[in-house]
Amino acid sequence: MSRFRSLLLLGVLLAAAPAARAQQPGKLTISGYVRDQATGENLIGVAVMNPATGQGTATNNYGFYSLTLPAASDSLRLFVSYLGYEKGRFAVKAERNVSHDFRLRPLSAEIAGVEVVGAKEEKIAQSTRMGTINVPIAQIKTLPALFGETDVLKVLQLLPGVQSGGEGTSGLYVRGGSPDQNLILLDGTPVYNAAHLFGFFSVFNADALNNVELIKGGFPARYGGRLSSVLDISMKEGNMQEFHGEGAIGIVASKLTLEGPIKKDTASFIISARRTYIDLLARPLINLALANEGIPFDERPTVGYFFHDLNGKLNWKVSRRDRLYLSAYTGYDKFYGRYNDKNDDGTYYKENDGLGWGNLTAALRWNHVLNDRLFMNTHFTYSKYQFNVGIAQETKLLDNGQPRVEKFALRYLSNIRDLSLKADLDYVPNPDHYIRFGGQYILHSFRPGALQVKGEGAADIESGVQTLASEASLYAEDDYRLTDRLKVNAGLRLNSFLVDNKVYPSVEPRLAARFLLTEDWALKASYARTTQYIHLLTNSGIGLPTDLWVPATAKVKPQRAQQLSLGAARSLQHKGEEYELSLEAYYKPMQNLIEYREGASFLGTTDSKWQDKVTSGQGWAYGAEVFLQKKSGRTTGWIGYTLAWSNRKFAELNQGQLYPYKYDRRHDASLVIVHKFSSTFTLSGTWVYGTGNATTLSEGRFRLAPNEQYEEYGPRNSYRMRAYHRLDLDLSKTKKKKWGEVVNSFSLYNAYSRRNPYYMYLARDYDYQTGQNKSVYKQISLFPIIPSFSKSFKF
Repeated sequence: MSRFRSLLLLGVLLAAAPAARAQQPGKLTISGYVRDQATGENLIGVAVMNPATGQGTATNNYGFYSLTLPAASDSLRLFVSYLGYEKGRFAVKAERNVSHDFRLRPLSAEIAGVEVVGAKEEKIAQSTRMGTINVPIAQIKTLPALFGETDVLKVLQLLPGVQSGGEGTSGLYVRGGSPDQNLILLDGTPVYNAAHLFGFFSVFNADALNNVELIKGGFPARYGGRLSSVLDISMKEGNMQEFHGEGAIGIVASKLTLEGPIKKDTASFIISARRTYIDLLARPLINLALANEGIPFDERPTVGYFFHDLNGKLNWKVSRRDRLYLSAYTGYDKFYGRYNDKNDDGTYYKENDGLGWGNLTAALRWNHVLNDRLFMNTHFTYSKYQFNVGIAQETKLLDNGQPRVEKFALRYLSNIRDLSLKADLDYVPNPDHYIRFGGQYILHSFRPGALQVKGEGAADIESGVQTLASEASLYAEDDYRLTDRLKVNAGLRLNSFLVDNKVYPSVEPRLAARFLLTEDWALKASYARTTQYIHLLTNSGIGLPTDLWVPATAKVKPQRAQQLSLGAARSLQHKGEEYELSLEAYYKPMQNLIEYREGASFLGTTDSKWQDKVTSGQGWAYGAEVFLQKKSGRTTGWIGYTLAWSNRKFAELNQGQLYPYKYDRRHDASLVIVHKFSSTFTLSGTWVYGTGNATTLSEGRFRLAPNEQYEEYGPRNSYRMRAYHRLDLDLSKTKKKKWGEVVNSFSLYNAYSRRNPYYMYLARDYDYQTGQNKSVYKQISLFPIIPSFSKSFKF
């Protein structure tokens, strides 16, 4: 650790030395928070400017700002701007450091319009960041959704560089990476499985969320642990002014959110719940089908599925300098079956089957303003993901006329748990520097397979291996304006991973630069080295809960990657409306990726021999992205296009030859349009197109014996499915009420009923012309056109 401390100290000194030289007498610092006047919510990324000097800053992820300026002879003026809010102004005598909180008043929807992406006021051409997009929650709720269920992850799939795994799925495949390479954070806590119902819905209830930020490249040093992306989601903090609620009733689920002050301007709460009623809707249909089969009511099995989510948060303003937050999330999916067979002699057989999986997260956060230029956020978090499948049987028998009951239960489970302590500090010595530094410690617990057996007359059995691992990280970075045209973000991240007496250190330099050609045109470049110490074992690739998390070990090395990005960005206005254009190209080599060996499976294994069932290899992802968005006006939206390649090479797979990744997609395009006819009617539509996924298909079948049939497969992922394209539409009507508002939404998923491929297989069909069987490839498609209706409300 001495080496890490030395490197961290060196990084901090390198970042702080220019800042120290820049500090001179005759300066003062203005700092504070920027909040929503109506709710008290902290606003993220608000631009705070001094018009006299042109210098400025932006609020951090907790709404805090600090701006150090030359002391003027009379007074200093600050202007605060944020799209969708009235501008804020503040004047102070230039005598001493001062604290001031801005409370911005939201504009009406007719005046503000709807912003599509990039809620932060800082123009894209001014920032050093690349591949970073903020998605407003209001926009997410406007777009069409499957079964009327608003889905954060499906909206992100409409952005360039982000692909879906297939029809209906919520998984994210970012710049040629896999879903396990995405760091998904909810209030700073990792979420390991972000999908409900095998990926058809995400776990994020949009009504409980405040901000969504996706980072695809040019990762700042404060983020680490994954190779492909960071999805940073923050929950609402709860209204500190008055009690409010909102909810929705849809075809498959309903939800309700309540928030309000515990003590006005001091403490608040928010609680949000969602549950499906697929099981309740399907039960009458199942009973009808069983009745038609002649099965008595008391002998009919009960089968069903549901999922639920529950979010909660407490927010306490302890003092002007201190604030505490306690947030939690729990979500669970469950398939269940119950069977009951009774006999006239009093004997019976009962069976309960279950398949379930879910997340549990909790976070305690302390914000502390150390001084006018130094802000600290301390995080203590807990995260757990668990999958389990089980069967419980109970049988009543007559043994020589005497009743006897036998019980048997079997349960297979896997889980991953994290305990983490993290401290982040923001130091703003002057407008030319924004320095961040901090550290994190994570205790991982992996239990990828455990078998529990209980039975009458035998000892209980429990097998499985639990592996503990610790991960420590330190980082420092500085967003430094070298000249009026050149700005850089330079950082260094140091990691150490300890598992079974094996230590894996890593040094990760991070660099991003922006050069202004004009005030609205910029060239950008970034480089990031990343390390990932955990792997996801999967056979399906579609986010099944049976996918298992395992750590790097002495045999299985951590994943590593480097990403180089080059691009250009432009901000422009036309007829008073804002547009942004970004062009980016990237190259990302990856090492120590793992896959199952041919024919291997991990399900049911309860020991550490999984390491012998995997093989490691390399990957390469590269491509270019174009993103044009219209950010304001009655009509908003964007056009996105990605040209990409993603390949893999494993010595023990595909005869050691290079092959395309399963989700290698050459062309990917999206079109999103939202038009606000008035304050009452809004029409939105999305259209997506993508090259078909690569897959491995059987090229023929042959028999060695009457009951032994073998499949002959071609090269790995050598077959392309048909191209995927789909149009979704949504029309919503808002009605104002004395107590609030009601929004009725009608949507069409897959409006022209395209039969998109979900799965393909080789089948034998009879040819009536030749009188012989022939081999044909067949396609399975999931969703035709699906109309849906939902009613949402606010009060």
